[in-house]
Amino acid sequence: MTEPAQPYGTPDQPRLAVRGEARLEVDPEIARLSITVTARGKDRRAALEDLTRRNATVLELARTYGDAVEKIETGALSIHPELVQRGRDERIRAYHGRVYITAVLNDFTALGEFVTRVGDLDMTHVSGPWWALRPTSPAHGEARRQAVREAVQRAREYAGALGAELAALVELADIGAENAAPVAYARRAGYGGAAPAPVGGSAPPPPPVDLEPQQQTVYAQVNARFTMTPPKL
Repeated sequence: MTEPAQPYGTPDQPRLAVRGEARLEVDPEIARLSITVTARGKDRRAALEDLTRRNATVLELARTYGDAVEKIETGALSIHPELVQRGRDERIRAYHGRVYITAVLNDFTALGEFVTRVGDLDMTHVSGPWWALRPTSPAHGEARRQAVREAVQRAREYAGALGAELAALVELADIGAENAAPVAYARRAGYGGAAPAPVGGSAPPPPPVDLEPQQQTVYAQVNARFTMTPPKL
């Protein structure tokens, strides 16, 4: 019959608890842009047609960048009346329409030009970029491995200070598993390729904006518990 485990260790098998941490600076893999297309008109149909045309122009522009635009998604679409402020009658002054679009780019060399060309479109607003790693990025795994190695090294140093050695791993626990992993950022070169053909006219595209992605950090933390040989006190 096996004896129950001792939660706090014994003089013959003391337990040692440490925390391992790692921090990596890595390159981003994607950049997200938020694009808002708007339209305004006195007639509902005219406002909706303008909104549809401008939305199609943004999507057409995104397609000219090929695989550099990894994903283009249309979010909410809204069209609503603006009422006249004075008077009791529900008289309509104009109609307002909006379409929200999210673009994800994986080629940062084209990003600056894409931002300026979208921002140059009629009644179109662009925000971003927001740099990020994919959830499956190997950087997250590398940070976790480094955190584990750091925990083992720290525990070994504590045991060595007592004239002991590590005997066995008892527990390894991830810290903050319920929290989203921080994104990471990096610097990349500017766009140097040929510009796609202008969309919806012959005017030359605006010069690309020089975007310098900001580096951020990927974190990993673990708690580790070990048993060790009797210390030499």
